[in-house]
Amino acid sequence: MARRHIPDGLLQRLQQVDTPTVCNAIEVVQGRRGFNRFTRGTMVHCRPGMPAMVGRARTARIAGVAPPTDPPEDVRARRLQYFRAMARGPGPTVAVVEDLDYPNCIAGWWGEVHVAVHKGLGLAGALTNGVMRDLDVIDDGFPILAGSIGPSHGYVHVVDLCTEVSVKGLRVAEDDLVHADRHGAVVIPEDVIGDLAAAIETVFANEATILGPARAPGFSIEVLEAAWAEFERKRT
Repeated sequence: MARRHIPDGLLQRLQQVDTPTVCNAIEVVQGRRGFNRFTRGTMVHCRPGMPAMVGRARTARIAGVAPPTDPPEDVRARRLQYFRAMARGPGPTVAVVEDLDYPNCIAGWWGEVHVAVHKGLGLAGALTNGVMRDLDVIDDGFPILAGSIGPSHGYVHVVDLCTEVSVKGLRVAEDDLVHADRHGAVVIPEDVIGDLAAAIETVFANEATILGPARAPGFSIEVLEAAWAEFERKRT
């Protein structure tokens, strides 16, 4: 499917809302439940509470348990190719890196140096099933959602670039639109982009049908029954 333009207003709104809200809003646009392009299981955020990362995916695969078998000059060249690929195209972009050693990853690709480099290249954050480290000294303003935390970089090396990757059950292709926060990550379908901003407001309005009465004095089961009937009528 062709990649659609993302309006500035939508980007700003997506950065303000959490990933569960985006999941709900996608189902509002689609008019049904069952959207399933999201990560599975619990992931680790470098600094919970940071705004969501939103952007087009820049994908790669790495490994680090065993040394690379390619000649050293090829390994070095591929790493520079990786950085060129990460820097490609207009932002916002998000690094989505699959560690092929999962679930036995040891290679802390995401630490002080790589966070500074990727942030400097203009990326908005990183999503990985692999390892992050240096949590006390990494730069602010670059969220990382990772599979684990560890101390070592192992034999980390880039395997390939710009290919479809898999991160905690979520398959991500180059240029997919990714939204991620401490809850996990989703790929936003291209065909919902035009209606997504309005759908986010619909989600909040529908939830207010329950949240308003529930947080108000005098809430009771009778109030809930009336509010829930209205909520069921509205929601997807």
